[in-house]
Amino acid sequence: MSKVNEQELIQYIASKSNVDPKWVGVVLNHAQKFINSAKPNARGEVDIDSDDLVDYVMSRPDVKLNELQVETILDLEMDYLMDKGLAGYED
Repeated sequence: MSKVNEQELIQYIASKSNVDPKWVGVVLNHAQKFINSAKPNARGEVDIDSDDLVDYVMSRPDVKLNELQVETILDLEMDYLMDKGLAGYED
């Protein structure tokens, strides 16, 4: 799997969401911490519930965005990763 260019990702999300790149970075950092702490299932896959992820990010004291902005940032991150072939959705 290739490495994500974090600056490119942040700029992509900021340009499409009209959210300051600084806040995009804050949201992505918290999202990464949540994902990294998720436990794999029996098949070794990590299933992330998007509502749980948004709730976690919203609960962080340094996140000054509303829920819609956070959801938009996370959706755009997934779009970017899917475009790059780095992520996908499970049915």
